[in-house]
Amino acid sequence: MGARQAAFFSRVKIASSFCIVTSLGLTALLAGCANVPAPELDRSVPAAWIEQGGRAPAPGGDDVTPQNAQRAAQLTAADLQTWWKRWKDPELDALVDRALAQNLDLAQAMGRLRQQRRLMGVAEASFQPEVSGGVRTLQDVAAVDSYFHASIDVTWDLGLFGAREATRAAARGELLSAEAQWRGARINLVADTVRRYLDIRIAQHQRVLLRERIGLEQRAVRLSEVRLAQQIDGADAVHQARMQLQQSRGQLIDITEQQRRAAHALAVLLGQPSPDPAWLSESADARLPDPQHFELQVLPADLLRTRPDIETAEAAVQRAAGTLGLSRSALYPRFQLTGSLLYSYNLTRNRRTTFDQMPLIGPAIDIPLFDWSRRRSQADADEAALQVAVAAYRQSILEGIADVEGALTGLNAQRERMAALREAEALIQARDGQLARRQQLGLSSDHARLAEQRARLSNLADQNVARGAQALSYVALFKALGGAPLPAESGEGAMP
Repeated sequence: MGARQAAFFSRVKIASSFCIVTSLGLTALLAGCANVPAPELDRSVPAAWIEQGGRAPAPGGDDVTPQNAQRAAQLTAADLQTWWKRWKDPELDALVDRALAQNLDLAQAMGRLRQQRRLMGVAEASFQPEVSGGVRTLQDVAAVDSYFHASIDVTWDLGLFGAREATRAAARGELLSAEAQWRGARINLVADTVRRYLDIRIAQHQRVLLRERIGLEQRAVRLSEVRLAQQIDGADAVHQARMQLQQSRGQLIDITEQQRRAAHALAVLLGQPSPDPAWLSESADARLPDPQHFELQVLPADLLRTRPDIETAEAAVQRAAGTLGLSRSALYPRFQLTGSLLYSYNLTRNRRTTFDQMPLIGPAIDIPLFDWSRRRSQADADEAALQVAVAAYRQSILEGIADVEGALTGLNAQRERMAALREAEALIQARDGQLARRQQLGLSSDHARLAEQRARLSNLADQNVARGAQALSYVALFKALGGAPLPAESGEGAMP
């Protein structure tokens, strides 16, 4: 009888092993049935920029002529990392370095990136074997004996039907999104720092010109009062002169307010509570950037790897594809391999004096039956979300191209405006020279030159604004191109 029992249990063991092996082979074949293929993304872009016309003008410069074409630099994608250094302004370079080291928004983006890198490990661990153990004491039903139980349990979710790959894809999408947001924070930080610096410099120039304009208007008021006393002009002329004086004072107040706002905003970018005193002062020596001419060699296709919003949109597509993969895998049975080893020992030994061991191993199958329609609806909704993400990716490419073209348009427009203002300046100077000679000959008075002097100051102010606007268009261009310094491979500035 014992031999027959041993043979029977041997056959059962062989059959059980065959079933387990067969189940594993079948599930391995089914593992890739529900994988979500990567959606086809439309990455088509124009071959060249429309608004560039073969070259892009630089702020503060004239058109590229045969005389200065030879000094036009070739600006490539590698130059996007240090685009503001073309202005050769040590103070600006130092501000950007301080911002990259101290900005709190950038520190938060770095923290989120580190967090997402840690979460990648959580996604990888979801489909690894899980081992747990426990001990406890029990009594039998008759409350006669007490038993000590110790168990070791193993559970392994096989991640079949694309669940494992979909989980990895979703986690990878989150990580890519965090990396793109961190790069976007660096790009925005550099652009905002340069923009605030330019706002301060423009305001400093404008305040100096307005001080001169106020002095001119004060002299006009005195001359008008003298002419009124001599009955050459009426009271309306004095009233008009005083009104222009107050208007100039009001403009000075507005410009001062703009400068102080820009200074406080720059302080926030640098992570400090208050602005530097030099940012709040007037300065006739404050220089506006005047970079060299350049020929833009960055192509529209380069935007696909330099603009963080395009990278974020692509990460959203990958994340949506992973979510859809998980939803589709939930439509199929869920397979788990489970195992348990139970050790039981009789503590009281009133009825028994031996111990028992009971090993168990086998598959656990979760079959969606009653909630299958809910899971199907969720999969359909996630498929629609994936199509939305694909459309958003294409939209981000079109917006990136439009941003660059708009910045190039601004550069060209401000260049033409500067040329017109310089021609007007030459006409004003010629007219003022004529009036000065007439005044020397006694054929004209100082009062007659006031209008030309006002026009000269207005023209200088307009040129100052145009140069600032041209420089701001330069900033907008490199922000649109995704220009920012890349971190070092190691050391303090390394990618977290």
